[in-house]
Amino acid sequence: MEDFLEVLEQLYKKVLRGAALEHDTQGYVCYLNPAWPDQDGSPASSSACADSPGVRGECQQSPAALSPTSTAPVGLKIRAQETALLQLTVVQVMVTRILSVETAFRAKQRYREIVKILLQSSDFDSKLTCMFQSSDKLLSHMAAKCLALLLYFRLKEKITLSNSWITFCQRNLCEYSENEEVVYCLYTLTAVIKEIFKDTRSQKTEILKQFLTPLDATFEVFYNSLFSQHLANLQDTSKIVNSLIYFLELLELLIASRIHLGLHFPCQRIFFLKPSCVLHVITWLIQAFVKRKFIIFIKKCLLRKVGEDLCRGPVAAFMPPDEHLDGDMLALADAVLQAVGSGLLKTLSVHGKPSCFGGGEVQPGCECLPGPDHVILRAASLLLIKSLDIKFQNCASAKEMKVDLQRFMSELLAFLKPHLEPSVWSQHPCEWLSRVFIEQDDDMLEAAKASMGIFLKLSREYEAAESLTQEKELWHHHTHENGYNPHCIFLFFLKNIAFDSTVLLDFLISSETCFLEYFVRYLKLLLQDWGTFLTICKDFDVMDSNESTNICGCISSLGHDRSSNQTEISLLAALGSHRNAPARDSWAAGAASEPQNLVVISPETHATPPASRLSSPQPSQSLVDYDSSDDSEVESTDLCSANSKQTSLHQEAVKKTQDMVGTSGDEKELNLELPSRPVFPKESNTPSSVAHDTAPDNTVHEAGISYRTVKCFEQLQGAIYRLQKKNLFPYNPTALLKLLKQIEAKCNKSMNAL
Repeated sequence: MEDFLEVLEQLYKKVLRGAALEHDTQGYVCYLNPAWPDQDGSPASSSACADSPGVRGECQQSPAALSPTSTAPVGLKIRAQETALLQLTVVQVMVTRILSVETAFRAKQRYREIVKILLQSSDFDSKLTCMFQSSDKLLSHMAAKCLALLLYFRLKEKITLSNSWITFCQRNLCEYSENEEVVYCLYTLTAVIKEIFKDTRSQKTEILKQFLTPLDATFEVFYNSLFSQHLANLQDTSKIVNSLIYFLELLELLIASRIHLGLHFPCQRIFFLKPSCVLHVITWLIQAFVKRKFIIFIKKCLLRKVGEDLCRGPVAAFMPPDEHLDGDMLALADAVLQAVGSGLLKTLSVHGKPSCFGGGEVQPGCECLPGPDHVILRAASLLLIKSLDIKFQNCASAKEMKVDLQRFMSELLAFLKPHLEPSVWSQHPCEWLSRVFIEQDDDMLEAAKASMGIFLKLSREYEAAESLTQEKELWHHHTHENGYNPHCIFLFFLKNIAFDSTVLLDFLISSETCFLEYFVRYLKLLLQDWGTFLTICKDFDVMDSNESTNICGCISSLGHDRSSNQTEISLLAALGSHRNAPARDSWAAGAASEPQNLVVISPETHATPPASRLSSPQPSQSLVDYDSSDDSEVESTDLCSANSKQTSLHQEAVKKTQDMVGTSGDEKELNLELPSRPVFPKESNTPSSVAHDTAPDNTVHEAGISYRTVKCFEQLQGAIYRLQKKNLFPYNPTALLKLLKQIEAKCNKSMNAL
């Protein structure tokens, strides 16, 4: 046994280095062919290796046949396990070397010959699957990893999958059972598909098609069997938990291959055809982390982000259209809403032990702040808001949409209310979104985009119906009451980032969120709904100055106590009082010469509203200084190189931006002559300069939020212009700058009308 292990160790070291093997291939095969399990626990093939002089000569060892009586049975079994583990490790490293481009051609050829001879053995796969039943979990796990790599090797080399492996899968997946083989079978399937996704040099679609074809029908059978289980009838719930987790990962990979590779197998639609099975798991009396995984999985499906960790490359070109995908998404959204209507949110346990690194318990004596599970809060919220968006885009009845929105948003806000500060509801229901998603930028922007989609859909329906003014006012009140008004959501977002234009620039450059698409849609809405925006800004100022003010009550005065035109006139009158101040040549120059995000207002002239809970703190120094001086060129170059690789989704968003805004007309006009003077004048460095203006004492109160918002747009436009001028912006910002210029023109036009 000792000699046998030493020979294997020498072979392992050679393969690990990628060294060429010089001697008889068959001799290596007999060392690597596992003999587990055996009656006496010893590698039966070791005696045959004694007749392989070529291998002995290279390894400078002379392995001898093992005698079961030479050592104690327990010790012999342990040594046999060590031998089997080493054999599996050598095979894994050998296959990895074959797949690596760094391995020398000569060595790779010898490794390939050895592995192919191993696979010719009809019982080789059976030996590995038998190890799944071992009491040694490490051995079972190594056998599953080794088998997955060998299956992938078969697919790459166009070797037909063995009948023993297909039979093993069909037998274990025909119905759910509590044996360990089911878990390892699911693990192996998942590992093979992951290897296919990671390969950048092969035809992924063809390889995956070859792998899924014999198992397609089996997945649906197992899906129905697994999710029809009743926990009360199971002896060991930990086994079904493992099966659920591995099968959920397998489902995600199947759906990801549908989106990214264009495959169309029935097994890829199982979840969408029967989503209630998966949603039902959330109601089971099962560990919280399992429910969390399922909710996040459904959220990824609705956002079409399944498999995003593995599918980072561009979507395959000329991919055949998936005619069922939109319908499947609608069916999933309907199933989610139906589950929420049946009380799904009430079954979620948001309170629990805090998460710890590695899943351990909090040590005694360690302070831990109690609080809800924000992962569940975010996922459940986005799940509902995205489902409403998908459903409404396929719904034609404004009345039906309004009823559904009232119903489900009330359900969501009632679910969130115990876990958020009570003042959120006393101030403004629309604040729920920024509070829930404050720690997750990508989900926050997805939720904001979905809520805007709901708002725009309802707006179009009301405009098409030519609703009366009073009904529109009630609808505007409805948008605030149910927390989906896009102006409020955007203003809360700006307040959270302290009106920092560099944060907006970071979002625009990054491809990790949908901010570009969301921002463009909001700017287009802002151009059409400028008067309402100013009214809401005034209500925000009132809310900041008096926390007890209820914004919903304020909004109801849109058509009674004051009109949007009156608000606009009062705001622009305050802004117009500065028109005699020194003007800048351009927004770009102003953004370069001013401290970012600071609005200088004289405290000696205007009574500053008392700081409230909603008042934004002063922004900290930005991580990236987007200065326009020549010294910043190196920093800007590094910034561009760090963000130059945009994903296909980001590129698609850029194209949507161009299409939404329109690129027709004289492009020289957009390239990019900034305005001769800004919407807002440059404040003097002397704080008392504002005291000489003729604005009334309540100017700050009237113009605070709107002033800072347009000021932020001004600085953002200047920063984009400077980066584009140096060819450092990662994509063409022409359409975006066109929108910002149109907003500027709207402000100037309103000021000139005074």
